[in-house]
Amino acid sequence: MRTTVGIIGAGPAGLLLARLLHNAGIDSVVLESRDRAYVERRQRAGILEQGTADVLRAAGAGERMDREGLRHDGIELRFDRRRHRIDFPALTGGRSVMVYAQTEVCKDLIALQLREGGPLLFEAEALAVEDAGTDAPRVRFRHEGREDVLECEYVVGCDGFWGVSRQAIPAALTRVFERTYPFGWLGILADVPPSHDELVYARHDRGFALLSMRSPAVSRLYLQVPDGTDAEAWSDEQIWDELERRFETADDWRLERGPITQKSVTPMRSYVHEPMRHGRLFLAGDAAHIVPPTGAKGLNLAVGDVVTFARALAHEKETGSPELLDAYSRTCLRRVWQAERFSYDMTTLLHRTPDASPFDDRLQLARLERIASSRAAETDLAEGYTGFPFG
Repeated sequence: MRTTVGIIGAGPAGLLLARLLHNAGIDSVVLESRDRAYVERRQRAGILEQGTADVLRAAGAGERMDREGLRHDGIELRFDRRRHRIDFPALTGGRSVMVYAQTEVCKDLIALQLREGGPLLFEAEALAVEDAGTDAPRVRFRHEGREDVLECEYVVGCDGFWGVSRQAIPAALTRVFERTYPFGWLGILADVPPSHDELVYARHDRGFALLSMRSPAVSRLYLQVPDGTDAEAWSDEQIWDELERRFETADDWRLERGPITQKSVTPMRSYVHEPMRHGRLFLAGDAAHIVPPTGAKGLNLAVGDVVTFARALAHEKETGSPELLDAYSRTCLRRVWQAERFSYDMTTLLHRTPDASPFDDRLQLARLERIASSRAAETDLAEGYTGFPFG
């Protein structure tokens, strides 16, 4: 099998890249190790930056998002039983975010790819990327019980942290930067309308809490818990009681409870692999970088990567110049590190570490007071949350 771009992974990054390349007249093949049902139901991110929503619209994948997604013009910070709203459009010249689950993004892009795009092979396990440093890279994969080879001009690894793409970059050429956090998020899905019409980020002496949503009828909520926590060790009643404590305010706001349909624990880490390119192999999304979810940046960073690659390859095809492809890693990493910085700032602003001292607690509150009292500080947060420019 032969193609111009071999794409490993049919998450939102790989699927969007295939769509962008199709629209540019460049052929591709997408290999996905899981089946279609798994890809369309795995729960991940739910916040789309302004730029991500705009890219989906321009790619022809925004119709259902605009019909069913929830535009949010701000978030609420809670601390010391107080509430402070960050008004995104007023601070950023009109930018906002969209609440639209990654599962729905994948469904939309899969439907488009199967209807209009190149081959999308489910249950096709990439085994190795070979000859990445040459002009003719290959992806060895297993599909329908037999091994095959995909011959490419370029390979883009959108196969996540545990995929094979990154392993094809020689260790002697790489640098890894990472930080792990001594806590995670206990996340739940609940069949109850959200108790607030925007996301609520709460800093509490007992730990962080986040009120989010998947739809007008389904709430998504998170609690900071110690690293290694077993989600099943928490009863539904314990979870709701703890959420109530951490979201407590001085006014009459109340948290609505409902049946919990899913619970899991997400570990927290920051990770960057440099470079994001070796020869004709390009890394995108979690294959190259991971952020703690506090800043809602993971999916959006992946979109920035594939937009950068698609633009660079189209430029090379139109002009013959590899300049933008050669700059891919540098271009992406500028945005990646800004997102890492923002996610780290949000995480340390709102979470309480196990060894936090009274001094640490006062600093957190001082930082939150600064945001609540300074338009400049508010603007910095709003600009970071609604997204850094692509390219």
